[in-house]
Amino acid sequence: MQVKIDIIILSYGKTEQMRAITQQCIDSLVLSEDPAKIGFNVLIIESEKSMAPYQYTGSNTIYPDTNFGYNKFMNIGIRATNNKYVCLCNNDLIFHKNWATELLKVFDSSSKIVSANPYCDNFEYDIKIKNSGNVIRRDKNPNISGILTGWCIFTRRSLFDKIGLLDEQFTFWYADTDYEFTLKKHRLIHVLVKSSVVTHLVSQSHDLLLDKKDELTIGQKAIFSEKWKHEPASKKIKRFLRSLFN
Repeated sequence: MQVKIDIIILSYGKTEQMRAITQQCIDSLVLSEDPAKIGFNVLIIESEKSMAPYQYTGSNTIYPDTNFGYNKFMNIGIRATNNKYVCLCNNDLIFHKNWATELLKVFDSSSKIVSANPYCDNFEYDIKIKNSGNVIRRDKNPNISGILTGWCIFTRRSLFDKIGLLDEQFTFWYADTDYEFTLKKHRLIHVLVKSSVVTHLVSQSHDLLLDKKDELTIGQKAIFSEKWKHEPASKKIKRFLRSLFN
């Protein structure tokens, strides 16, 4: 039976080169799995409104009539789709063969696993990750960085029934850290799966920051700190919150 996966990709096709990056992402996705076994429903959330009604090949492309916000646009995609699995993606990705198959194997092994990252072959991981087994749990390895990153997050849709939609206060920076803290709050398990490989072309998607860089980056610190400072937290989390303004 074919497993269907919603792929939500945020794009900013301001230039021909940036549009090509998004199309390359889609093309690699389509070639990555046997379509008889895994079907991808690709939804592009395009920020460059002047492109409308252009459709990227192999996708449904929509143009929100609202200002950009990373979590806001992801939520638009989550609401517009309905398959059991949903993957939240940057546009600057290259999907490798069987990346989704490998994630599904891990999800099938435990119903408690609700969220995962694939492995990026050009990311500088902690040496402990490189020396560990295939599946690395965030809750079991709280002091290891790189287990949860925001560029490609694969989830069970049922996760959002438990945590709600993503917090739209976060327009870019701290969106993934807020997601991580939310999973911890609800005692939900996120894993990194090393046999699932997706290359992140680092910083290609950050061109979106050019117009409102301070607002989308530094301006998010205060929002994050205010949200989480009153939550029960470990000493490590409290140190992290204090470090934001030191």
